[in-house]
Amino acid sequence: MERPSGVYYQTMNMTEINARLKQNDLIIIPVGSTECHGAGQPLGEDTFLVTRMAEQVALRTGCTVAEPVWYGSHPYNHLGMPGTIVIPEDAFLAYLRGIIAGFWNTGFRKQILLNGHGQEEVIPLALHQFAKKYQVPCILISLHWPTVIHDYLKDKAHGGPFETPFQHACEVEASYSLALFPEFMRMDLVEDTRPEGFLPAGHVDKGGEVYHAPIKGHEHVGLGGIEVLTYPEGVIGRPTLANAEKAMPGLEALLDYMCRLIGDIMTRFPAGQLPPVEKVTMRDREEIEALLRGPLNGGKHLYTVAYPP
Repeated sequence: MERPSGVYYQTMNMTEINARLKQNDLIIIPVGSTECHGAGQPLGEDTFLVTRMAEQVALRTGCTVAEPVWYGSHPYNHLGMPGTIVIPEDAFLAYLRGIIAGFWNTGFRKQILLNGHGQEEVIPLALHQFAKKYQVPCILISLHWPTVIHDYLKDKAHGGPFETPFQHACEVEASYSLALFPEFMRMDLVEDTRPEGFLPAGHVDKGGEVYHAPIKGHEHVGLGGIEVLTYPEGVIGRPTLANAEKAMPGLEALLDYMCRLIGDIMTRFPAGQLPPVEKVTMRDREEIEALLRGPLNGGKHLYTVAYPP
């Protein structure tokens, strides 16, 4: 991430940022977590996944990547697991709103928050809270990568390439990690566990919600044990079965989709253009135009509308 590769926002100076905004004003913000992934997988696995994905897409499309959000929200069952850093939802939402506001104020008014962790029910709320508070033209997307390629993440019994279902630090996640950052994986140390729940199969979905069961994995409390008691290994499934080749078709499909999404956005709204003011906000046009110009170009900064974000 430290390489001045023309990809990362934080490695650029303002001369480079201003030049980049004239060409492509979309930024990908990887949002991950720091949590236990067992004896052989890195604690930043969720973050590394989305960061490496974002890097490849940025190199192809010319968009920018923000250094990732390392700490995230967690469901109740993760609470208390050593290695896992749990950020309360109110703090996490405020943090994300601040990030969105700062990038908007800089000129990156098209933002994709690429989520690599089980917080897909939280991040969209931050987008809508920002939009309600500021009511300025923007494009904000919460993209949960497993949702994009759910069929590629399934087990063979459901038409996918894997022996076991996608859950947490499992065969699937470890395979994608081996494809994207094998240098951080210690496959000689990984341990398997046997997934369990309190109800028969078919009610509660597993990791990434790829099976579309009636109850999403984070839409319940009490239908399974907490991690620190039930899966002290920090793993749900069989990462010993992981293989990078199993992940390649899905990874290619994901990156292709992200490139297409960004291409369609930038074709419809080239650099400097946003959805029409008269269709996306009821703030006075004069006020919006001042905010869009920004404080260094005869306008105003975003925080004249509200602070804190």
